[in-house]
Amino acid sequence: MALRRGAGLVLGLILGAVVLSFGVLALLIATAGRGPSVGSNSTLFLQVSGDLAETEPGGLVGQFIEAPPTLRGMVDALRKAKVDRRVSSVVFRPRGLIGLWGKVQELREAIVDFRRSGKPIVGFLEYGGQQEYYLASACDKVFLMPASSLDLSGVAWYEVFLRGALDKIGAYPDFLHIGEYKTAANTMTERTFTPAHREMAESLTADTFAQLVKGIAEGRKKSEADVRAIIERGPVLPEEAVRLGLVDDLAYEDQLDDKVALGAGRTRRLTNKEYHRVAPSSLGLNRGPQIAVIYAVGIIASGEGSYDSPGGAIAGSDTLVEYIRKARGDSDIKAIVLRVDSPGGSAIASDVIWREVMLTRGQKPIVASMSDLAASGGYYISVPADVIVAEPGTLTGSIGVVVGKYALGGTFEKLGLNLEATSRGRYAQLTSPVRPFDPVERAKVEEQLQATYDLFVERSAEGRKTTPEKIDAVAQGRVWTGAQAKAHGLVDELGGLMRAVAIAKERAKIAADREVEIVTYPPRQSFYEALTNPFGTGSIGLSALLSGPERRALATLAAPLAMFRRGEPLALMPNLFLR
Repeated sequence: MALRRGAGLVLGLILGAVVLSFGVLALLIATAGRGPSVGSNSTLFLQVSGDLAETEPGGLVGQFIEAPPTLRGMVDALRKAKVDRRVSSVVFRPRGLIGLWGKVQELREAIVDFRRSGKPIVGFLEYGGQQEYYLASACDKVFLMPASSLDLSGVAWYEVFLRGALDKIGAYPDFLHIGEYKTAANTMTERTFTPAHREMAESLTADTFAQLVKGIAEGRKKSEADVRAIIERGPVLPEEAVRLGLVDDLAYEDQLDDKVALGAGRTRRLTNKEYHRVAPSSLGLNRGPQIAVIYAVGIIASGEGSYDSPGGAIAGSDTLVEYIRKARGDSDIKAIVLRVDSPGGSAIASDVIWREVMLTRGQKPIVASMSDLAASGGYYISVPADVIVAEPGTLTGSIGVVVGKYALGGTFEKLGLNLEATSRGRYAQLTSPVRPFDPVERAKVEEQLQATYDLFVERSAEGRKTTPEKIDAVAQGRVWTGAQAKAHGLVDELGGLMRAVAIAKERAKIAADREVEIVTYPPRQSFYEALTNPFGTGSIGLSALLSGPERRALATLAAPLAMFRRGEPLALMPNLFLR
């Protein structure tokens, strides 16, 4: 009896602890949901760093661990500060940025838009990196730390070729592709650039560099020739940066008040973490008719999507189809924006998503908004939209297909392993991990690959209201910047998500000056969902705690192994590393 009472007491204590923990979590979430007290004459210190994510992590990780800022969060902070009478100025602090140029350009456009309020926005650089300076140059004034140089040195793209390493371990990459510029497998099959691969890479580098020069010239009121000449001389010492008019002065953060008027008298410091809790609706924003923004982020694969898996984000076809159907069937939602940040993936999953976008077109306005990447499969799912919007620095196109396998027979032999098989059917061992394709198998794979490419071209021609021949001329697997894609008719307009929303409003016959409520998919998790899935939607879900380069490296390694069926045709762009 005493044993039972003791066990009951222990059980009661455990149950009480669980209930208390849930109560504390509920209280923390409720407290986190309250808006902060924003004093009058506040200066918003807006710090942006790392790899700007499109969406926030889910689960309790996203509720209680401060994740890196999202692009949407940064843009919304500037939109709020523009109309918020309590905010008199903004100090913009970019540092340690990593990634491509589409999101950086979108954030720069938000800075330019904020300046229309007449409130001062000051760029403060602890380190004058290239993307950091590109953003800061859009501000009214730019200040640089006295000990920091301005690292203006140009644009470089890098690709790692693995063929030599694969040869050393006896692994043979047997990949086929359609399109002269379809170079997704080149990093495995080649030791260096092919002529077409190098031509494409040099074109991307040149156009991105031109966009960098143009942005700095506009921001600092200089000629593009002068900016090019400065960059050709390489990193600039701080005193020289002042002399050349690249920055206004050298200062530490605590000296900014003495260097520039941030408001009437002494202003109050407001952090982005605090201001993030101010609801846009409390300032008259994000209210009115509803427009859905559906995020298609990561490698495109069949099945469920994940925004925080250990292998990186996955744009799952089942999840995206579900979201599109919900938005299409909701009478309160007047238009849809499909926000794409994806290098592509499975051709089959891309076609599933394409079909759902096609079913939506004509029933409800649908606009594609391209982020850093909307290439290959990312372009495939965008092309049925009524209008396609991309940033000048977005990487898109890559209309082509690749398929293949690693023949690991040599590796097994080096390790003393022997893998044998029995089979029935001429093509039963088509995806054999031991040997390359034989001639008959290769012909069969090429036939299937050509059919997939032809379908991709036809889909693109139908969406762009042109002929397959014209699409094929700019396809062949070639990656374009958004600016180049617009010149070739692959996208309609240049701009970011807010430009796509404005077009969606116009097509939904909503007045241009009327606010709209953005309904986001995936929706923010409820308290119950956070408790039942504490680490997010992925199998581990802790990748939100990794840095951008770590997540990208993990995704690059994990994707081919975990997401696709062997022999599945892939609409995938090459891996590009930007400096």
